[in-house]
Amino acid sequence: MKLYRTGKGNFVEHEGGAYRVPEPSWDALLAHEDLAAYLASTASSGNRAGFAGVPILAPIGSQEVWAAGVTYYRSRDARMAESKDAGGGDFYDRVYSAERPELFFKATAGRVAAPGEPVRIRSDAKWSVPEPELTLVINPRGQIVGYTVGNDMSARDIEGENPLYLPQAKVYDRSSALGPCVLVGSEPLPSSTPIRLEIERSGRIEFSGATTLAELKRKPTALVEYLFRENSFPAGAYLMTGTGIVPPDTFTLAPGDRIRIAIDPIGTLENVVVQGSL
Repeated sequence: MKLYRTGKGNFVEHEGGAYRVPEPSWDALLAHEDLAAYLASTASSGNRAGFAGVPILAPIGSQEVWAAGVTYYRSRDARMAESKDAGGGDFYDRVYSAERPELFFKATAGRVAAPGEPVRIRSDAKWSVPEPELTLVINPRGQIVGYTVGNDMSARDIEGENPLYLPQAKVYDRSSALGPCVLVGSEPLPSSTPIRLEIERSGRIEFSGATTLAELKRKPTALVEYLFRENSFPAGAYLMTGTGIVPPDTFTLAPGDRIRIAIDPIGTLENVVVQGSL
């Protein structure tokens, strides 16, 4: 089942049909005792309601967005290289093999771009990239109830200058995007699940890459367990699980670039890059 948040309420797609969800509150949906069963019951009502042409909003209410870093070997290599001159390269090698993961705050809902909305690159950065990531949707009880597509925008030169600058490299207005929906379900996605990134510039593909969840070193449940240690999320939370696709060091995003991130079977998240004020 796919759960959508739209400009005209919440909808669920199930077995080829679309149905309006009676519960208008996204926070209440994520806190539901059994979200999958509730949505299945909604779909079984048979009262179809299409939402074609309705604006698709970011699938988030008042939740926080967090992120995990160095969960793919490719990400480890990239972050070691970018921070080598600052003396931080060894940090990323050590965290890759450590039991405790790297977790950091990424965004409040107001900083998250919806499908089709602009994402931003910082005006004081010279080297910016998108990071395509499977994103876990977690209820207030620390249970994974679904999955969505996430884009963890990153200013690599700022973080590379000093690892302590990571919050500035990662957290700013429209520094992330989520969508287009939440694939509802607690079962892990198959390790063969592909993640694909495509960046279009001036009508041609400037960069493309792909990976699979088989390259994800840490189990999603383990990441969630660490996130919820000594921390509470009354409305639930979103957790980006890291990236295994990193463009070459010679590449940086430019205004007007179109970013497409596809994760089967969730869908495709597409955003255009802007710089400066929205």
